[in-house]
Amino acid sequence: MDGLRFAFGTLTVFPARITRWDRDAARAGMLCAPLAGLAVGLCAAALGAAFLALGSGPLLAAVVGTAVPAVLTRGLHLDGLADTADGLGSAKPAEDALRIMKQSDVGPFGVIVLLLVLLAQVAALFELYGEGWAHGAAGTLLAAAVARLALTHASRHGVPAARPEGLGAIVAATVPVRSATLTTAVVLALCALAGLLFSPYDAVHNVLAAGAAMGAAALLLRRCVRRFGGVTGDVFGAVEESAATVALVALALG
Repeated sequence: MDGLRFAFGTLTVFPARITRWDRDAARAGMLCAPLAGLAVGLCAAALGAAFLALGSGPLLAAVVGTAVPAVLTRGLHLDGLADTADGLGSAKPAEDALRIMKQSDVGPFGVIVLLLVLLAQVAALFELYGEGWAHGAAGTLLAAAVARLALTHASRHGVPAARPEGLGAIVAATVPVRSATLTTAVVLALCALAGLLFSPYDAVHNVLAAGAAMGAAALLLRRCVRRFGGVTGDVFGAVEESAATVALVALALG
């Protein structure tokens, strides 16, 4: 329960009172992160499908499906994406880049990346909802769960924190590699089962889309660790949004 509270309390706006703020709770919380993603995805999928059923058309349903996760996460992941883009694009030493990321304003790199990511998410969901509410809802759920699975991997052993304080410091290197691998296997199995509701091809497609998302998140994580010396809360947001976007685009391409 401490892990669930930690996951929902740090990753969503759902009323979950964090009772423990230590590395043991952080480890359990990051292993529960895909569950928090499923909760967010369920809300987004339900509202998007409802708009489509009311005759809104796939474009408005896609906008709703993109907006709901932003609202249910207080926009923190999108903010982290923008800050990380500014840090990576600054071409400054790690200490200066981290200071740029802590500033409250958003620079040109952040604005451009944020705009392109949101456009990509809306466009991908538009394609999925164009195939029917079920495909749109399934894609929303998969992207939400896989995006938080990327956070589980960003917290695994061997990934250091860039700062001695903040969310990155409390969760960095808390998750054993074996536990992260087991969680990944469970999420991928659920993706395949969800795809089987449509066809065997969709089961394979879902797993490939999830794999592409995890691969993209791993590349970004590796780049950030080399550039900043470790992870921060902003890096976690960037990893999450990148994984969600790649998952949706991969599903739409199919």
